[in-house]
Amino acid sequence: MAYEKSRAAAPPLSRGPGHVLISSVAAKVPLVRAVRAAAQCLHPDIKIIGGDMNGACLAQHFTDGFWQMPATSDEHLPHIIQYCQEQGIGHIIPTRDGELTFWSRHREALAEAGIAVLVSAPEAVQRCLDKLDFAMFGAAQGLPVIPTARSLDGLPGSSEPDSTAGFVVKEQYGAGSLSLGLNLPEAAALAHANLLQDPIFQPFMTGQEISVDAYVDRRGTVRGLVPRTRDVVVHGESQVTTTLPDPALVARLTPMVEALGLYGPLVLQALLHDNGDLQIIECNCRFGGASTLGIAAGVDSFFWFLQEAAGGDLDEFPFQPAAGPLRQVRAAADVVSPVGL
Repeated sequence: MAYEKSRAAAPPLSRGPGHVLISSVAAKVPLVRAVRAAAQCLHPDIKIIGGDMNGACLAQHFTDGFWQMPATSDEHLPHIIQYCQEQGIGHIIPTRDGELTFWSRHREALAEAGIAVLVSAPEAVQRCLDKLDFAMFGAAQGLPVIPTARSLDGLPGSSEPDSTAGFVVKEQYGAGSLSLGLNLPEAAALAHANLLQDPIFQPFMTGQEISVDAYVDRRGTVRGLVPRTRDVVVHGESQVTTTLPDPALVARLTPMVEALGLYGPLVLQALLHDNGDLQIIECNCRFGGASTLGIAAGVDSFFWFLQEAAGGDLDEFPFQPAAGPLRQVRAAADVVSPVGL
């Protein structure tokens, strides 16, 4: 693939490498493999360290080392910095929504300690974690976001009764796909809201739901962007997903993504309507569960992050999208290895 050829042309780092810590590594084996592939292009001695509070997490069997981390809370920051410096870790890749605020809040202190963190600025992270704030910000920026409110009365057209109208009810904060109420009539929407901690409402709209993998560099420029369909979704994550090689759609999405003020990898959720309109649902400001397809399609997030952290010029590694559509199918696999006695 074109992006692999671009990687291969990258000169290895002349100085000693900084190893990579993947925090909340859990069972994210495809992500570990993607980070390893990117790191090996920079320096063969870069190690991938998995970090997680769960000492029995699955992905540790696919890393070069494992750290049973403390909680990502402020009182543990000195210990985290000390561990990284002792282990030669120069890069941290957060992978869970619940830890992004911590890493973002301390990214400057970590940078002063020689550790680059793949995370956006605090205000940008907060916007993505708060779906209501995200919708309000998007509307203020003139982006086609789906209307969102804390009550049904706050939605456009709420003063015009419509017995056929459906609503989406979800938690204001976090991912929460399991608590999602979809296409509910008014009475059911209100009842579902009573089950949630901080419910918000959106009008239900039909259309093709897509995910958009993108990487925004340190200058705030979209380095690469690939939309993909969500063909089979389980617990909010695409198990089968297919890229949409549509240059016109990419051109429409690029300024929208840049307006969000993010850095690094992100996953935008949006709806495509039959009339060609597009509406933004929400944005996850981290590498997504199915974003390995984005890498295969040219959005080389981890390689670009490591290059930027090393002071590299990303103009030397331009986005080279795949020539045609690609499909990713996520399936469990058994890995058997000999055990030393």
